[in-house]
Amino acid sequence: MKKIDILFIMFFCALIVTGVYAQISGKTSFSFLNMPPSARITGLGGSVIGVSDDDINLSASNPANLNTKMAKQFSFSHGFHFADVQYGFISYGHYLRKLGLMAGFGIQYIGYGDFIATNDRGIEEGQFGAGDQCFSLTLAKHVAERIHFGATLKFANSHIENYGSKGILADVGLTYGKDSSNWNLSFVVKNVGYELSTYNGERYGTPLDVQIGITKKLSHLPLRFAIIGHHLHLANVVYDDPNVSTQTDIFGESIERSAFSKSVDNIFRHILVNGEFLLGKSENLKLRIAYDHWRRKELSLTTFRSLAGFSGGIGISIKGFKIDYGVGYYHVAGATNHLSVRVNMDRFFSKV
Repeated sequence: MKKIDILFIMFFCALIVTGVYAQISGKTSFSFLNMPPSARITGLGGSVIGVSDDDINLSASNPANLNTKMAKQFSFSHGFHFADVQYGFISYGHYLRKLGLMAGFGIQYIGYGDFIATNDRGIEEGQFGAGDQCFSLTLAKHVAERIHFGATLKFANSHIENYGSKGILADVGLTYGKDSSNWNLSFVVKNVGYELSTYNGERYGTPLDVQIGITKKLSHLPLRFAIIGHHLHLANVVYDDPNVSTQTDIFGESIERSAFSKSVDNIFRHILVNGEFLLGKSENLKLRIAYDHWRRKELSLTTFRSLAGFSGGIGISIKGFKIDYGVGYYHVAGATNHLSVRVNMDRFFSKV
């Protein structure tokens, strides 16, 4: 391995060491970074850590996904969340030929709309806004025949009225596999970081997420599927809701779930399963579906059936433009809709 490769890995691994001590579970700052940045990622359940094709947005899910096929690609994504909340992601890729590195630039944002400002007596005194932004720089490189390494440095800003918080975060990812193979193994640590300033002097940490995934493309069926373990740094991700009514038997005795049942449920809450059908000679049509057991258990209602936890989407290529649509079901109240458009900028500018 070349000297520059070793230094590259050592530098970005240092970001983990310097930031991981600030992580706590539960309530965190900059939680908007957990939102899927693109329609394709929304349709695949919120995480795509083992696919390295020409989609620049995949580098936001795992920086090791960034590769030279994404060079000069520009993408704009916009999502329509609940209660008129709007969010989006803008990204661009560029190959640094002299350094042998692929670079990606991204801007993630979310606007929560306008709120009515009142004094302590309830009298309206105007309006105020709230929103979050994140600026990111990603670098990636093939460090060996089958190993691709990448890292992202982020600067996040959050504000509500005249209050604000700023932070610096990093993602580090690694994939093992190569283009000619039908599978790969991926590892990513997301949102390691530190709050530079806080709203009220108390630091809540950043939304750390450790993920490991296996991605497999079938040889005789146009399907690529993935099994991704997420939030692996947390042993127990089950929320103990005190408002859930206790079930009783005919004698009035409370029915308790067995320890084995609780353990199985907790294990599956760490797992996301998604699949993508690659149709057409050049894979110009893609159909997607995903299931996240954690999302379904946390957001579904016991009294109503819903599609909470399921996601889906479609992607098409039309005259050089790649358009993706994704829908994610969170609650019986509705779903989030996401639209992305990608294009290679060589279509508009001549090569230098």
